[in-house]
Amino acid sequence: QLQLVESGGGLVQPGGSLRLSCAASGFTLDYYAIGWFRQAPGKEREGVSCISRSGGSTNYADSVKGRFTISRDNAKNTVYLQMNSLKPEDTAVYYCAAGPLCRLVFRGNYDYWGQGTQVTVSS
Repeated sequence: QLQLVESGGGLVQPGGSLRLSCAASGFTLDYYAIGWFRQAPGKEREGVSCISRSGGSTNYADSVKGRFTISRDNAKNTVYLQMNSLKPEDTAVYYCAAGPLCRLVFRGNYDYWGQGTQVTVSS
């Protein structure tokens, strides 16, 4: 069974940090670009960051540039999203997805999705 599983979410105070993980089972992440997306209540899903298959190319939404860092460890079949200087507006369910290209738009590109992990930034 092909699966992506996110972990690492939780409750953190503004200014804090979290590291999300996206682990694959049943397939090898080497062949896929990975995107991170988030969806807050009442809002559309938005692209946060993505990384190419080799890891040589990354992209970030303007709202997270300089605060979030995406990386991948193909040997561990895992992609990470390091989130620093978190703000209340970062509160959302975060999803990872696997597809052929590193894109911040999800329609028409990503074939596999995880179930999401909740990130809440609040004092």
